[in-house]
Amino acid sequence: MSTEVRVIEPAELPAWLRALRTGFLQPPVVDEEEVEARRGFYDPARTRGAFDAGRCVATLRSFAQELTVPGGARLPADAISNVAVLPTHRRRGLLGRMLTDDIAAARERGDAVATLVAAEYPIYGRYGFGPAAWTTEWRVDVTRSGLDRRRPGPEFGGRVELVDGAEVRKLGPGLHDRIRARRPGFVSRGEHVWRLATGDLRLPSWGPWTEPYFAVYRNAQGEPEGLLSYTADDRWEGKQPLSTARVDELLALTPAAERALWHFVLSVDWISAVETGHRAPDDVLPLLLPDPRAARVTTHADLLWIRLLDVPRALEARSYAAAGGLVLDVRDETAPGGGPAGGRFRLDASPDGASCTPTTAAPDLTLSAADLATLYLGDESAVRLATLGRADEGRDGAAALADQLLRTSRRPWCPDIF
Repeated sequence: MSTEVRVIEPAELPAWLRALRTGFLQPPVVDEEEVEARRGFYDPARTRGAFDAGRCVATLRSFAQELTVPGGARLPADAISNVAVLPTHRRRGLLGRMLTDDIAAARERGDAVATLVAAEYPIYGRYGFGPAAWTTEWRVDVTRSGLDRRRPGPEFGGRVELVDGAEVRKLGPGLHDRIRARRPGFVSRGEHVWRLATGDLRLPSWGPWTEPYFAVYRNAQGEPEGLLSYTADDRWEGKQPLSTARVDELLALTPAAERALWHFVLSVDWISAVETGHRAPDDVLPLLLPDPRAARVTTHADLLWIRLLDVPRALEARSYAAAGGLVLDVRDETAPGGGPAGGRFRLDASPDGASCTPTTAAPDLTLSAADLATLYLGDESAVRLATLGRADEGRDGAAALADQLLRTSRRPWCPDIF
């Protein structure tokens, strides 16, 4: 316990960044340009470190975020990032101490949930986080997809046009804001995200900047409804083009925009393969192809993790597909005396709204705070968790009822890594 955990001083940011890079197996060198760039979007009051004899040996920071939940409500979230512990100081409880301090501050601010993207799966469940949204990446063999690449422009009078980074910074935030209102799992973005994505803000540690191609889909009225960013190599073999396009981002407000942008990038001359980047696990892409087998899954993994900080507020904020009531016994043993999500709650929900209040009634379903977080956005099945022994039914059919209430028609998706 001689190691001090606290908010860092502004002058300590270079040392903090070196510790972060060391923990992520990156060269422990940080130049002044990088330090000053990160000062622009790091909140000093939410940048924590562990210090041993004055040396920074562990890092964690958080920032304000909004999380879209089923029904479109936006919950205030404590987004946690840049978590690292030096190899010399592992297994000393430093991560737990930093998380405890950060989550306590989040609850005091009134955040309903905490979010993070886990570098390693086994770490965060013991702190009450559960994987709530997954991601899938595909590699599409364009040559065997059966796609008609000669098809003229988009349907319904829309069009795709190439733009530059300045145009993306102009129209991207508003378009993203409209899209995130419709998909559970989306999170808000700060201005720096758009600047980094378009090269207006550069971090030397990210390596040399490669300018992507940016494409915008506009409907027949000229309104932007979709945005695509991709890079491509220039590879030939035996006088045949074998280039690969790598999608950095594809965001679409409407199905027409989604179909048009996928068809566009799959139809670029010389492109024989497309790597999709992180997509929703139920993305429509494979079924857009005449031969869906041409899209091969290269990654399928958890991405967004959630930790509930205020169970009644979180459950009342989201929508429900059916009507029903459940008594949930939530076990949160992440802190002495119980963590913030622990308790017994009665959820009465319907498509018209929900109420969630503390109760002493016998539980219908008993589960951990982490497993409730896993169910929260509607992706996982309570029946599956009960089969695994991670949810205990106090009443027959309680898990099936939880699925009727909580699950969503489309799987939640978070396109952001933070």
